[in-house]
Amino acid sequence: MLTDKSILVTGGTGSFGKAFVRTVLERYPEVRRLVIFSRDELKQYEMQQVFPASQFPCLRYFIGDVRDEARLRRALEGIDIVVHAAALKQVPAAEYNPFECIKTNVLGAQNLIEACLSNGVQRVVALSTDKAAAPVNLYGATKLCSDKLFIAANNIKGNRDIRFSVVRYGNVMGSRGSVIPFFLERRKSGVLPITDPRMTRFNISLQEGVDMVLWSIEHAWGGEVLVPKIPSYRITDVATAVAPNCRQEIIGIRPGEKIHEEMITSSDAASTVDLGGYYAILPLAGQFTLEEYRTKTGAKQVEPGFAYDSGKNPEFLSVDQLCKLIDRYVASPTAM
Repeated sequence: MLTDKSILVTGGTGSFGKAFVRTVLERYPEVRRLVIFSRDELKQYEMQQVFPASQFPCLRYFIGDVRDEARLRRALEGIDIVVHAAALKQVPAAEYNPFECIKTNVLGAQNLIEACLSNGVQRVVALSTDKAAAPVNLYGATKLCSDKLFIAANNIKGNRDIRFSVVRYGNVMGSRGSVIPFFLERRKSGVLPITDPRMTRFNISLQEGVDMVLWSIEHAWGGEVLVPKIPSYRITDVATAVAPNCRQEIIGIRPGEKIHEEMITSSDAASTVDLGGYYAILPLAGQFTLEEYRTKTGAKQVEPGFAYDSGKNPEFLSVDQLCKLIDRYVASPTAM
């Protein structure tokens, strides 16, 4: 699939980017070029110590910002596939600095789309977030805008051989800023802060996120928002798994936070299909009809009013299952 292909990853020094690079190097040793595009030279230097260009001659480290369209156009010369992982993601920071978030997440997305259309790129997969479904904070609103831009880009491609798709998933277990490393750090205090005991979240590993992007590169028609079928967990169960002897202190929900994660709202049900391992929210106006997509992929239409959120998910991780996953995270953080 990726043999002799040139790939660029925006935000390539982040948790996802490093996991994606590792997977590509292991599974596709004949990849032609793998470009890590990011704005942080220190993170690029640190990543080069793990993945040195001398050992992996296909690797390129390209400093740049998605806000800079000219730099993107230069970086995308000769690129076949783009994975867009660059974003400003911290909810409180986005609320305090809204237009900075818009510049990266919305204007940066459009810059990338324009540069891809100008450079003969063939496949583009953009990473989204559960917060883009019925957003209640600025970060989620910017990612919803970004999703819409990438989906609509399929309508302006003309006769170019290019497909834009989006993958949407929730919190990655063990990633920077997520609850497990936070609880692990706080357990020595004897108290774990719980925003709300009813709170649930979806659970996905870094590798599952990478595999989903690779699936999208190979199978997406262009225009889909792909959503994985993954288990949920209760925040109180995570706290118990991390530190069963710690007191759980209820501190209240933070601004812009939901009790349950949403990835597909009931408003999307009419255009959502079940692909087996994934759901796909299909474009209402695009290059193909829903019936054509269902016929050729074997996808099944979801029930009217269907919604996919972490609170109503039929599959929940038990405390024992969470303990095993947390032990794995402590032993090898990058595996999560």
